[in-house]
Amino acid sequence: MLNFRNTNIFFSALLISLIGLNFRYSIPFFIYPLLLFAYSLVLFYGCYFVHSNFFLPVICSALTTKKEIALSFDDGPAVSYTPEILEILQEKKVKAVFFCIGSRIAGNEIIFRQIHNEGHIIGNHSYSHHFWFDMFSSRKMLADMKMMDGAMEKATGLQPKLFRPPYGVTNPNLRKAIIDGGYTPIGWNIRSLDTIIEDEEKLLKKINRSIKPGAIILFHDTSKTTLAMLPAFLRQVKSSGYEIVRLDKMLNLQAYA
Repeated sequence: MLNFRNTNIFFSALLISLIGLNFRYSIPFFIYPLLLFAYSLVLFYGCYFVHSNFFLPVICSALTTKKEIALSFDDGPAVSYTPEILEILQEKKVKAVFFCIGSRIAGNEIIFRQIHNEGHIIGNHSYSHHFWFDMFSSRKMLADMKMMDGAMEKATGLQPKLFRPPYGVTNPNLRKAIIDGGYTPIGWNIRSLDTIIEDEEKLLKKINRSIKPGAIILFHDTSKTTLAMLPAFLRQVKSSGYEIVRLDKMLNLQAYA
């Protein structure tokens, strides 16, 4: 199994073996930088692919054969386009999970409460969503995550248990912060790329090609493209025989502490 612990054991053993062989044979020096480069590539894979479970188990889908999927929206609440997305979901009677940024709650409390009041669940997506969040110490990460908890509790009286890492990046520090905070890490297995794709038809085709039982789809409620294609997407999901289930119900998880 490829994970942080096994990788360290493997490369440490390989390094020790090379050093031992060097006493009997002349090992070219460039082998050591190559070894370091290979180790770095494995770490990069583990950090930047949330489904790798390299540092800790992250739930990225449901193990089911039922034609069920869950929708998730990141980076809100926002004046554009969270209210419109909520309106569409309400009209279609679809429930989702919104992984919100704590610093965006202030000034958007009405929208934030609306998410909860309309039957959606809210997860922690950090307070700052700082560009260098993954470089924080575990203590600073946890403090940031707890700030989001506090902002949410102040607005709704609830504390989130589900956590989605900013940018989907994981590392040993985040592993410690998640464990110490008692969070359940949630990823995805279908990334819409709706922050990059501006053509709604292209986005719709990309998502529809990837749908499978138990899928967790990553959207952003700050994306104009997602807003534009969402009604057609919901129609096609239904016509394909799929049911959209709220994430906590599909995964049988506790949403709040």
